[in-house]
Amino acid sequence: MMRISRMPRLREFSKSTVLASFLASALFGAMLLATTSAALADPPCQGLGAPTTTQTKCLTAVQIPGNPLRSFDISWVNPDRAEYYLADRSNAGIDIIDTRNNTFKRRLGGFVGVVLSNAGKANEAVNNNLSGPDGVVTHGRWVYGGDGNSDLRVYDLDAPAASAFKQKISTGGTTRVDEMALTADGELLIVANNAEDPPFATLFAANGDRNFSAVSIITKITIQNAIVSAGNGLSIEQPTWDPKTKRFYVSIPVIANNPTGCNFGQNPGPITCDGGLLVVDPIHATATPGAFDPATNTGVLKLHACGPNGATVGPNDNLLLGCTPQNNPSNTTTLVINATTKNTATVNGITGSDEVWFNAGDGRYYLGASRACGLGGGCPNGGAVLGVVDGTSVLIETIPQSTNSHSVAADSKRNRIFVPQVARKATVGNGGDTTAVGAGICGSTNGCVAVYQHDVDRDEDFDNHDRDRGDRDHDRQGHDRDR
Repeated sequence: MMRISRMPRLREFSKSTVLASFLASALFGAMLLATTSAALADPPCQGLGAPTTTQTKCLTAVQIPGNPLRSFDISWVNPDRAEYYLADRSNAGIDIIDTRNNTFKRRLGGFVGVVLSNAGKANEAVNNNLSGPDGVVTHGRWVYGGDGNSDLRVYDLDAPAASAFKQKISTGGTTRVDEMALTADGELLIVANNAEDPPFATLFAANGDRNFSAVSIITKITIQNAIVSAGNGLSIEQPTWDPKTKRFYVSIPVIANNPTGCNFGQNPGPITCDGGLLVVDPIHATATPGAFDPATNTGVLKLHACGPNGATVGPNDNLLLGCTPQNNPSNTTTLVINATTKNTATVNGITGSDEVWFNAGDGRYYLGASRACGLGGGCPNGGAVLGVVDGTSVLIETIPQSTNSHSVAADSKRNRIFVPQVARKATVGNGGDTTAVGAGICGSTNGCVAVYQHDVDRDEDFDNHDRDRGDRDHDRQGHDRDR
């Protein structure tokens, strides 16, 4: 009789073992897919957004994990921590990028994220007034972020991720806490509720360099109704701190009767009123500031030919203001105003800026100009550019960006400029990039944060800004960097 060997008994697997094996396989597949997708991505810094002839050159692009970038707002850099911060509404958090290695580090979550108007319809759009995060600033270990529900959120970068969130303070509105600014010592913070009617600002006692969070409201600031009236859709925008005059300067896109008889929204038709600049003394803050008082250097200063969104302090106590046709259709330039004398200069060839940033590392202003060509609906190639202006208020160059690109911040220690790019419209729907510029910069259609670099040792502009001579003489004598 032939002996038949017994087959080994099959091992019995528990349901948990089978499930674990399935999840492991699925995870491996997802990792493989992600790796494959990354490998198949196009190289970054291609196309119109990465010209080879500009002084500001595209270095790389940082991919943001999670949802594609449909909506984001303000950004910030802390060069001492080598970190860039982006108010990423698409992923309901503040993204942090390592500016040394140009890599994504982590995300501070808990914000409301994207809120849609007309969801599911052909005219679906992101409701910026209710979405968050919006504004963001940092000092030392502390991050302050504005949310779409009128909350200020405070995070501790030195705390473990699970306990980084420390405080939530309502400003008392129903819409977003938008742009904001800190004093140089981090002790005082001003934030703008730009979408309230009427809009208002809130002055806070911030954390400074302390190791615990105790942020509290000092006062609410509402501009007098005769200047920024209720019921007409008026707003306040980006504030900035000037350490020389010890004042906050807050952009006001449109103010009433500037000039007399102009349309600030009280009548049908285009806006014809110019904007203003709210000057705030945080030590003696007024709850209802009125017209500018030169004796105290406070109140609302009238501007000419400028409805500003962005504001930043540059060299020699100068403030660059991002005038935009989004506020007044007649705006075609950018304005520089001295915080002490109030003398002004015009930067020709660039308009339509939202966030603007002065980089002390190379003495240049960088402008997130989403309406650069002066048309509210955008222009061929998107109409958005990264504007570069030197410390003497001269436009150096513009670099095309994705549609609605409006956010910019620079690392002054490394002269790297960070510009977030929106994902393609085909990827995220309305509000997405309608050009190929962003995808060329990012190497993908999901959006990214573009990293540009200004190599100051190679630029002809150190030769008295004579960029037309064509030589490479690097003799810097006589060049005023105006830091």
